[in-house]
Amino acid sequence: MSSRMRIAECGLRNEQRSSSWSLVFGHSVVALAWLLNHSSGVAATKTNTGAAVVVGPKTNAPAGPQQLQDIKGPIEITSWTDWAIRGAVVLGALALLAAAWWWWRRKRPPAPPPRLVPPDERARERLAAALALIEQPERFCTTVSEIVRVYLEERFGLRAPERTTEEFLAELPRNAVLESRHKAFLSDFLTGTDLVKFAKFEPGRKELEDLHAAAVRLVEETTPRFVPPPPVQPAPKP
Repeated sequence: MSSRMRIAECGLRNEQRSSSWSLVFGHSVVALAWLLNHSSGVAATKTNTGAAVVVGPKTNAPAGPQQLQDIKGPIEITSWTDWAIRGAVVLGALALLAAAWWWWRRKRPPAPPPRLVPPDERARERLAAALALIEQPERFCTTVSEIVRVYLEERFGLRAPERTTEEFLAELPRNAVLESRHKAFLSDFLTGTDLVKFAKFEPGRKELEDLHAAAVRLVEETTPRFVPPPPVQPAPKP
């Protein structure tokens, strides 16, 4: 009897020990499942017997078979040869445009050189335009005097625009390019214009017109004349 009791007591102890190990193992599995739940969304639960049941993550996908997506089309990958071909086409087009432009410029007649206006012609044009200022005596005399000074510099090389009237008239007698009558005219002309510019002299319209005509006459008389060369005489026959 005592032997049976000892056997029964040993069996009870073994069963309690197995239950304890099962409980400890179950808690360990639940802890491991909890960690997996936070890292990968896997859920775990514990049954009454201490066993852990691992449940897959919840999804919002509707129940039923999943639909397969269609295969996407091929993706074009541009290689360096394609870029080289495109660059060659662009360079060829630019070369054709440059050749066409060069050919058009070659066929186009060259532009004529600008015409050189002689000093006397330019002075006559400016004197004609100065008549619009004849109602303003001071401005008119200043403009006409400046035109004559510039003409003398361009026609004879005299530095009239850079000199005062006194300086210019002091050098005028030593000048050999002007005739005596032209020197006398310039002395009276520049002195008269200075009276209007600086002494506030107010001449009448007739005096201004005579001043303008004298300036035009000076330009006309000093304009170079073209003298044709004498004809070549034929050599006498022997």
